[in-house]
Formats: sequence, C-alpha cells, structure tokens
Amino acid sequence: MERLRLQNFFLTVLLFISSSSVFGQKLQPKKKILEPDTTISSKIMGKDYQLYISFPSGYTTKDTVKYPVLYLLDGRFFFPIIKSAREGMDFGGELEQVIIVGIGSGLDGASWYVNRTYDYTTSIDTVSDRKDEKELGFPKGTLQSGGAEKFLQCMTREIIPYVETHYKTNRDRGIAGHSLGGLFSAYCLLHSKGVFTRYGISSPSLWWNKNEILNQADSFFSKNETWDIPSVKIFMSVGQKEGPLMVPTLTKFSTQLEEKTYKNVTLTWHVFDDETHLSVIPASLSRTLTVLYGTKK
Repeated sequence: MERLRLQNFFLTVLLFISSSSVFGQKLQPKKKILEPDTTISSKIMGKDYQLYISFPSGYTTKDTVKYPVLYLLDGRFFFPIIKSAREGMDFGGELEQVIIVGIGSGLDGASWYVNRTYDYTTSIDTVSDRKDEKELGFPKGTLQSGGAEKFLQCMTREIIPYVETHYKTNRDRGIAGHSLGGLFSAYCLLHSKGVFTRYGISSPSLWWNKNEILNQADSFFSKNETWDIPSVKIFMSVGQKEGPLMVPTLTKFSTQLEEKTYKNVTLTWHVFDDETHLSVIPASLSRTLTVLYGTKK
C-alpha cells in the first residue's frame, strides 16, 4: 500500500513538472496560410487570381446534378468566414446546395490592396488613390483605380468559364463583396446584363468618385419603370456605425430600388446595429448566405 502511494506521489510530481514545463513555454503562433484550390493566370488583367472553392456536402462527380455558384470577392480574407458559416448552417439543412468560389488576388497585404483598388473601382479617382497611398505608406503612383469594367471582362471570359468547365455548375451565378467589393457587386448589378442572378452587396463604397454608381442608379431608376434583366435576388447591408459616407448612400440606393417594385427584383436590405465597417463582415456574410440561398421552412 505504501509503495502504491509513493508511486502515485512520484507520478503526480512528474505530471506537475511536465505540465509546468509545457505551460511555462512561450509558444510562437504558427503562420497559417490559406492555400488556393487553383490559380488562374489572367491574360486580360495580366496577373494571377487564386480560387478558393467550397463544395456542397452532396457534391460528387458520380452524378449529373449541377449547382449554383456564389463568387466571393476578396477571397483570401473572406472565404474562411463564409465557408465556416456555410458548414455550420449545412448541419441544419438551412441552405441550398451551392458551390462557393472565393476569388483572391495577391498573396500578401500590399499586393492584395493594390490589386483590389484597381479591380473593384468603377472609375479613376486619383484624389482617393493619393490619399490612400499617403495613409498606408505606399510610394506615390502605387495605387491605380478604375479597372472594374476590365475585371468584369476577366470574370465573364476567364474565371467563370474556368469554373463552369471544371465543376458541375448551372447558370445560376451569384456575386458577393464587401466595401470596394460591394461597390463592384453594385456595379455588376447595373452593368453585367444578366451574368449574375444573386447579389450580396455589403457595405458598398458607393461614395466612390462623388457617388458615381449611386448617381447612375438614381438616373436609371428614375427613367425606367421596368428592368430588362433575368429575375434577381439582392441582399444589401451596412453596419450602423460605419458613418456618413456609408450608411446614407446604402440607405438611398436600397430605398430607391425598393420603391420601384420591379417585378423581377427581390430586394432585402439591413442595417446591422452597433457594427463597424470591419466588425460587420461576419454578420453580413452569414446573412448574405441565408437571404440569397436560405431554404424555406
């Protein structure tokens, strides 16, 4: 009995020393890099785009079922958030079966910011470019804006055809973006001529170049009682704490579209209480899924 007690005592001491040694160490955080599923070299844009792909639980190459696709901008940063949200909701059968494709550009913060500034902005705004360069410490001339038209061509002629050639997709395409990505999504709503049928427009930078896209929408809505596009489903959102550049422009865009009551447009919009431009991202991505792809119960 005494020997058993001694054994237990020494075992306890060894465990204490071992655990103290482990907990006493200051561990460096491991660098986690999200690996793309594939990379496309765009001839139109002259640069690479990384595609991060999440498949629905029922996806298999052994049948002929085809799926809608949601294209998510700023994929390197936002894809992990929307993927986790989708996987959680899949447990309860709360979403349609949808392929999610995150589109990334640039493998570090600097190249990502430079690329998205060009790709997602609808016109050249040198005042905004120089201001951002100064605030971020970029050399003058690093940022160039105004590439949205060209990037839309890249999507329709290179990225979308690649996805539709290699994966089991149908023609039900969605696009979602935040901030400048939201601006580009709004641009696509007005200018893509039916390429997309579902739109997630989160905290869009509608202030860009003196409210350019907002003014285009205002002009179109005031002149047209009908809209010659396929039936679309739209979710627009903004955080309540995003300030005077963001909340009023989103509210104006949404209410103007809502008042038109276009028969082929289903619009939902929301202002998230107590959320900033950054804190709203997980909420807006999750709600984008439920509004655009939620199953009715």
